[in-house]
Parts: sequence; structure tokens; C-alpha cells
Amino acid sequence: MACFFRRTIALQLARICGQSESVFIPLISAVPVSKKQSTADVRVSVNSLVQIGVVIPDGDLQMITDTLVKQIKLDGVVDEVIAGRGVIHFRLNKLILAQKLLKQLHLEPETFGVKSELLTHLQGGRTLVEFSSPNIAKKFHAGHLRSTIIGNFIANLKKALGKEVIRVNYLGDWGMQFGLLGAGFERFGSQEKLRAHALQHLFEVYVQVNREAKCDESVRLAAAEFFRRLEQHEDQALSLWKQFREITVEEYKRIYERLGVHFDHYSGESFHQSQTHNVLEDLMSKHLLKTSEKGTGVVDMSGGGDMSSYATLVRSDGTSLYITRDIAAALDRKERFGFDEMIYVTDKSQSVHFQQLFHILLAMGHQWAERCHHVAFGLVQGMSTRHGEVLFLEDVLEEARNRMLNNMRRSTTSKVLEDPEQTAERVGISALIIQDFKGPLMSDYKFEWDKVLQAQGDTGVFLQYTHARLRSLLRTHENEKYTCCDVSPLMDNRSISILQHLLRYDEVLLQSARDLQPRHLVNFLFTLSHLVASAHRQLPVKGSSPEVAQARLCLFSSVCSVLANGMRILGITPVERM
Repeated sequence: MACFFRRTIALQLARICGQSESVFIPLISAVPVSKKQSTADVRVSVNSLVQIGVVIPDGDLQMITDTLVKQIKLDGVVDEVIAGRGVIHFRLNKLILAQKLLKQLHLEPETFGVKSELLTHLQGGRTLVEFSSPNIAKKFHAGHLRSTIIGNFIANLKKALGKEVIRVNYLGDWGMQFGLLGAGFERFGSQEKLRAHALQHLFEVYVQVNREAKCDESVRLAAAEFFRRLEQHEDQALSLWKQFREITVEEYKRIYERLGVHFDHYSGESFHQSQTHNVLEDLMSKHLLKTSEKGTGVVDMSGGGDMSSYATLVRSDGTSLYITRDIAAALDRKERFGFDEMIYVTDKSQSVHFQQLFHILLAMGHQWAERCHHVAFGLVQGMSTRHGEVLFLEDVLEEARNRMLNNMRRSTTSKVLEDPEQTAERVGISALIIQDFKGPLMSDYKFEWDKVLQAQGDTGVFLQYTHARLRSLLRTHENEKYTCCDVSPLMDNRSISILQHLLRYDEVLLQSARDLQPRHLVNFLFTLSHLVASAHRQLPVKGSSPEVAQARLCLFSSVCSVLANGMRILGITPVERM
């Protein structure tokens, strides 16, 4: 909500209750737009005032509400105050609403909403987000795609709200799988194929060596031997491993660039393998590492000291596990980056792993582990290409682009584009992202290409189409100078509904920041798009008087800015034409 309106109402409540206006600001919210009836613009829950102790619960809630309403003065900004059931409703002066909102959007379109007083407590500090994190030589499955786009959204949101953000891709680049891969490559790998199609060739080698290892003991022994050579930093084994890693990272960078995702650091388990010894020594010195009956090194997770549940950190042969390397990585990151919070984005199957990780870090005395969070997500079924199973992220991007390009060619409303393939790719990626973000992240969902790429309904294609239509309108009238001085022509119901909805933008950003769920922002953008689509049909610019045309252009330009800003936070590149 524009700061002006929230402060105006907060000052009224502060006068009545004898408190600072800052106490009331978080309690004032915009009323969601309703098609059924003309609603108030802003509301305050009286129960929330009672809970924070600024209102004494003298009598029942309705009596308190009625008493407060009688004390509120109409001041030109607030036209009417209505006592609801335990809620105070405020109707704002619509002319002032349009003037203040559109002036702010016209002057500072990029920062609208993100500089709200509701969000000032979220600004500053450093956030580290670990996301994507595929395994080298293994299939880049739908889970890695989800981690990539969810992590990118979280990083974008934190940055938009004033955080310094460090994006880390923690590759699965160590462990026994590299023993198998190395042994397999020495048997039937090809340097030529590796240079030409790195991910595909490594995956083929990995599949073949796994198949042979199941029925050939010598292959398993060769794999164990290769990994032993790797752990002892034997030159030939290490050289081959470095080649696998470097080629793969370069390939991933190219694909991530298509997706509009970048990382500040490419890390991996291999970086922290040498640090696990120090971790284990620290755990032993603190008497946290116990030896189980099987000879493994474990940390008690029971809370009662009875070892009814524990985390295994060392195998019986003395080698470390994934969680040991994760502890080393967390300690190293804290020392190197000095983050205020760290967020891991992985599927929900790893929830127990992160509970154990944070528990162990806290037991070691690292209180900052309380500011480490795991954002978990559900599984995707049915994401495949026309050729069968999805192997890598690039397959998904190619499929999205090709299907979208085909849809655009068949559409009668498609424009002639300079680069139709790039537009198709951006719209296709939007469709993938929005499909993923529509519901709670923890939910599993079934992926269906035809539904994802529909132009009607709540899809990424619809958001892009709405933005492109607004950009087309603004280009058509780009020679007409317009200001937001006279907004009196915007007192119709459709224009007012858009303005009322824009009041909610900062609240939606706050809600998204609190639970790191993109669906709040997605739903806000869908509603905004439906409202402006209706207004675009009913409120023409062409053929209207200069005053009306200017006001409508100001409104449509403002909506276009908010739509583009919200899409960019979600990780979507808005298209100019489609």
C-alpha cells in the first residue's frame, strides 16, 4: 500500500490509542478486490489491536470496534469509516488514491512497493542461497529444475527487498559415483564425445558402467580403486575428474543463461572433502561423536541422550558422508561470506538431512544455524519430451521453446517478430515457472505440456500476453506526452478496482518474504492481469479526449511496470511482443 495511506490511518489510530504510529503500520491492510460488491479500501482488525495491548479489552469485541469507529475523524483522505464484525473498514477518497498511487508509480516505477515501510525491517544484511545443485554425470531431473527456479525466485526477492545475495550452486561432484564414472570412462569413454556433448556422454558412460557393475565384480573393484586414487590425489585420476567438472560447469552455465539464472559461486562436495577431518576432530573434542556397534561414527539426535535416533557422519572404514561435507561447507561459508542467513532449496526427501545438519551445527555451538532454513518442495510427475524421458535441463528448454513456437505459428493473433525463437523460449520458460509456482511448493503435481502452454486461463503465457499487449498500447502512443496530473477520468469501477489491487503489492511481497512461497505473488499478478485485460477492452485510449487518453495511458503504464517488476522477481523475462 502506498505509504501515504497507511501513515494517515496509523496517525488516526495513534491519536486515539496514545501509541506511536509505527505500532499500527503492520496492522493496516488493503482489502482484496471483490467482483460481487463495492468494498472498503483498507481495514484493521480490532482483535489485533487487543492482542498487542494498544486497546484494553473493555467489553465485547464489537463494542470496542464501535467505540473506536466513533473516535476516528474523516479528514479528506478517509471518506468513510465502517464498523464491521471486529474489523474497522476505511473508504478512501478515490481521487487522492489515484493521484498518490499513480504519481508514485510514474516517478519511481522500479521501486514501487519494495520501499514500503512494511518491508524496511527486511532490508540490509547478507543472504546465501544454495540452489539447483545437480550431480555431475547424472540426469538433471525435474527436481533440479524446481530447485533452480525456486532458488532463483528467493534470491531475486531477497535482492529486491534490499539484501545482499550470494547465489551458490553446490554440485554433486564427489563420492563413490566418481569411482564408477572414472573407471567407466577409462574403459569406454571418448575425449571427442566429451568435448562435443559433455553432459550426454558422461551420462551414457555412467549408465553403462552401472549396468556392468551389477554383474561384474571387476568393474566394482575398478571403481573402488579409481575413487581411492581420487581421494589420494593421484595425478591421472584427479586430472580426469577436473576435466569432467570443468566441462560440465561450462555446459551448465550456458544452459542456466538460457533460463535467466546465474550463480556467484560454483561449489561442490569436493571443495570440502579435505575439511571433514577438522569437523570430525571438533565433534570428538566436544564429545558429540560416538562410535556405534557397527563401528560407524554417529551424533545423537534423540535430545534425551538415549541414541534412539542418530545421524551417521563416518562409515566404518573411516570415510566421511554427505552430511559431514555439508557441515564443513556450512562452516566454510560462514567464515568466507559472513552471511546473516542461509537458505537451502532441495526436494522434501532431504528434510530429515537438514534437520540433522542444523541440529549438529547448533550442538557444536554455532548459534547462527538458527538462521539457516531448508525450503522444501514436492515432486513433479510426467515431465517428458516427445522423444521420451527428460535427460537434462536443456531437453526441457528445447521442448518448451519448440511447443511454444508451434503454438505461436498457429495463432491468428501472433505478431511478426524479429526473433520468434527467442520470444518462444522466454514465453515457454514463463509457462514452466508459473506452472511450478501456482500452488504450495511442498505439493507434488502432474506436469502436462498442453495445460502449461495455454494462452487462456492462469498461465505464464497469459501473463506474458498481457504484458506484451500493454507494451504494444504504450508503443502506439509513445509520441503522446502524458503525465499523471489529472486522474479525474479514472473514477470508473474498472480503474478503481486496479488501483485498489495495487494497494496490496507491498503486502504480497511481505507475505512472500515471510514464507518464501512464490504463489502469493503469482496470484497477485494473475488478478492484476485479469483486471487490466477487462479495463483494456472497456476503456479505450484511441478516440478518447486528450484528458481521458492521458489518464488511461498513465494507468496502463503503471500496471505494465508492476506486472514486469513482479515477473522479474519470479525469474521471468517480460517480452515486448508476441
